[in-house]
Amino acid sequence: MLNIIITIAVISGIATILAIILSLADVYIADYGEKKIIINKDKELVVDGGNSLLSSLISNDIFIPSACGGKGSCGYCKCTINSGGGPVLATELSYLTEDDIANNVRLSCQVKVKEDMDITIPEELFNVKQYKAVVEIAKDLTPKIKYLRLRITDGQQISFKAGQYIQLLAPPYPGNQEEVYRAYSVASSTKNNNFVDLIIGYVEGGILTTYVHKHLSQGDEVSFNGPYGDFYLDEESDREMVMVAVGTGMAPIRSILYEMLDKGINRKATYFFGARCKEDLFMLEEMEMLQNNLLDFMYIPSLSRPLETDNWEGDVGRVTDAIAEYLSEGENKEAYLCGSAPMIESTIKALKAKGIPEDRIYYDKFD
Repeated sequence: MLNIIITIAVISGIATILAIILSLADVYIADYGEKKIIINKDKELVVDGGNSLLSSLISNDIFIPSACGGKGSCGYCKCTINSGGGPVLATELSYLTEDDIANNVRLSCQVKVKEDMDITIPEELFNVKQYKAVVEIAKDLTPKIKYLRLRITDGQQISFKAGQYIQLLAPPYPGNQEEVYRAYSVASSTKNNNFVDLIIGYVEGGILTTYVHKHLSQGDEVSFNGPYGDFYLDEESDREMVMVAVGTGMAPIRSILYEMLDKGINRKATYFFGARCKEDLFMLEEMEMLQNNLLDFMYIPSLSRPLETDNWEGDVGRVTDAIAEYLSEGENKEAYLCGSAPMIESTIKALKAKGIPEDRIYYDKFD
């Protein structure tokens, strides 16, 4: 048994040493020189070869979503590489669909810049910026949900659409040895371009949620970048609006509601919000204020597991039950959803059963 353990340890040690040697060789021995990156047939960058495409873009203030910090474990940093990307790597395959591969979509964090490249990225990413801020407000909304206001301190202003998100940076802290970005929807109105509000739930073992709930305090300095996302209010539409969220899914819906209030958007809107018990409800005073100030808005909370001590007299069940009871049938509606994948899937079914076409159901799905 001892010989087996020793053999395994020796093999593991050799493999580790070889991996380190290969990494060092790639960085220090392979000299790729300067390379050109042509973006959208318009913008040209000259970068040092050998780095990842993601890091090369970030060093030139072009930010692509990447929640894992470039480790190839989130699949967010996709872009189209028209030429110069080399073969698709095994580390990318689990995040690329057949259509992605056929259309030269790659993970920018896994592609090294070893030759001149021609790439395509969404134009809106040129508006993404890095911001420094201070935590102006940090307060508990529920035992597991925290509200943050991040006041920008570097002289910049942020422009975003109601419903979009930013990426907040968690620096190294006890128990976490590296920087990590995670995506969070902006919860504030677009008229406020000097700060962003976030609503962040605690997840056991979550690197950034642990940072926010256990280590971050009012007055602390933070960094974030954004905005990102194609989930946002369609201001050109005049259809009736249906909003559905659970837990921290409140964030983008709150932003949309304040957008409607600030811009005088007078569309009929119903907001179905789901929680487990009464202590999981929050911002009730704000919802009441919005009901009183928006022309035709109704907020309908429902509890899936109310406690006896809650003395709850409202709706009991999931948000889909409330939709079935209160939402009238008809096609002239559009829906905005935010929540977990199972919640999104069940809600889409409930809305389609009410006659809302799937192409008018917009959602922000989180893990």
